[in-house]
Amino acid sequence: MKRHILFVFSIVTLGLPALAAADLDALMEDCNSCHGDNGVSQWTDMPTIAGLSEMVHVDALYMYMDEARPCADSEYRQGDTSRAATNMCAIAAELSEDDIDALAAAYAELPYVPAKQEFDAGLAAAGEAVHNKQCDRCHSDAGMNPDDEAGMLGGQQMGYLRTTFEQYADGSREQPKKMKEKMDALSADDVEALIHYYGSQQ
Repeated sequence: MKRHILFVFSIVTLGLPALAAADLDALMEDCNSCHGDNGVSQWTDMPTIAGLSEMVHVDALYMYMDEARPCADSEYRQGDTSRAATNMCAIAAELSEDDIDALAAAYAELPYVPAKQEFDAGLAAAGEAVHNKQCDRCHSDAGMNPDDEAGMLGGQQMGYLRTTFEQYADGSREQPKKMKEKMDALSADDVEALIHYYGSQQ
């Protein structure tokens, strides 16, 4: 699998050639066609990408490029919705390293907006206990601290979280060894409680 350097710096800051603003805008417009305006999802099965750390975003795109994550087809949600369905593996395959760096830097600068969604308060309370015991060390602040560079969980769309947990459980989505040990220890009830806890972060 391709691996990106741990620290990703803005190509503008380093004084290297950057993507033309119009090119970056076009790339982001295409991303937003599925992920929502400014990368903030309005659909339960689609994650918000605004506010992700640069490292997390870069790493995800390279994993999709290497087809190391499931790549289900998705219809475009806005803009030209007549376009044929696509998937993240196909999209990532068309990106250059400069494209990936620029997209990651741009979305990292945008505010993370938690999804407004219904959740079960009782399950959320149970999920908080599970999170504090099993997840908080790497996903602090209810999974909403971008400095953890471990992805955003709190406030993420619950349908997307549920699918992601299922992919971790069936082995189709890669995960670090330490995380796999934590995930394997969770019961189905624990997972559902965690989903409601993260969905409650609004």
